[in-house]
Amino acid sequence: MDFQRFWRRLQQLGLNAYEARSYLVLIGHTRFKALELAARAHVPRQKIYEVLDSLVEKGFAQVVQEKTKLFSAVEPSLAIPSYLAQRAQAVQQELTDQSRMAGGLIDDLATSYSEGQGGRGTLDFLRIVNDPGQTAVHYRKMLSEVRGEYLEFSRPPYAVDPLDEQLVKSARERGVSCRLLIESGTLDDAHRQRLDEYTAQGVEVRQALSLPLKLAVFDGGRGLIALLDPVITKPTWTSVVFEHGGLGEAMKGLFENYWRAAEGTRAAQVSNNV
Repeated sequence: MDFQRFWRRLQQLGLNAYEARSYLVLIGHTRFKALELAARAHVPRQKIYEVLDSLVEKGFAQVVQEKTKLFSAVEPSLAIPSYLAQRAQAVQQELTDQSRMAGGLIDDLATSYSEGQGGRGTLDFLRIVNDPGQTAVHYRKMLSEVRGEYLEFSRPPYAVDPLDEQLVKSARERGVSCRLLIESGTLDDAHRQRLDEYTAQGVEVRQALSLPLKLAVFDGGRGLIALLDPVITKPTWTSVVFEHGGLGEAMKGLFENYWRAAEGTRAAQVSNNV
């Protein structure tokens, strides 16, 4: 057995060093008394019972009760999948609990934030966002609140792919005018199918050979602009979230110019010809 390699890999799964070493020793033998295992696995005697209790709880060891308590390994093909399933369930439960707590925390902190931001700064209408997750939150919030018009330049990589976003369909159902301009070469078969679904619901979609940036404008006065960082080698998007009528008007004008140039590449033609 390549002991060191397996020892490291078991730790990568989530066992600590003592647990991983003890399990590997158990695998190579039928059964051990606790103190015998401590000597073989180089685990301090005062720690071995804690280690074995943990291995039993995690499903890597089992107790064989004879005149004295003995321990044996659980077969790896049973122990490892079961342990990963336990961890996945625990993580999911933790995320559920955190999500439930976060809802109340947001409401509580929002009040304090509003009070603390009572005096408006000179650039309160602009916000720089570097995290894709936060960009997605802003995008979905504005898309859920749009009332009249939604325009977007769509190109990868996406914080939120508009063709995967149910909120676009919901906006259209509310009577919102929705237009998407998609950069050529970014469509796969799944996206083409969604384009047909969008156009059937009244969403207008066209293609452009290239788009200068990522852009979404909501009701002409708010939205976000995403720009590629020109310095960093790895492509990284920085987003500017804005609420400003003049900037919104300018961005809508930019959209209209590219929209007119893309005339003749509607989704129906794309799905039939691309």
